Amino acid sequence: MRQLSVQELHALMEGAPHSRPRLLDVREPWEFQLAHIDGSELLPMQTIPNQVDELDRSHPTVVICHHGTRSLQVVAFLERQGFENLHNLQGGIDAWARQVDSRVPLY
Repeated sequence: MRQLSVQELHALMEGAPHSRPRLLDVREPWEFQLAHIDGSELLPMQTIPNQVDELDRSHPTVVICHHGTRSLQVVAFLERQGFENLHNLQGGIDAWARQVDSRVPLY
């Protein structure tokens, strides 16, 4: 399982638009409303099994949650489904807010 630091993600997000990874936020809708990374898409963890066939298996994807635990579980699940180009965001949105973008609220 590949881990990605918030600094590494920030560098990727600064790159060319076509090379940016998909940001898949697996938190609950209320959490996403409180704080999220610009450009991320909400797909709550419990909906993932029913949405697997709708996800692009070839596009690089970074999975995000609050601290990195739920996203780790989602990455493990997706890897068992044959996904290969996945990363877990270490420290989640909390680390992003603390280390990269202080405009993102902590909760």
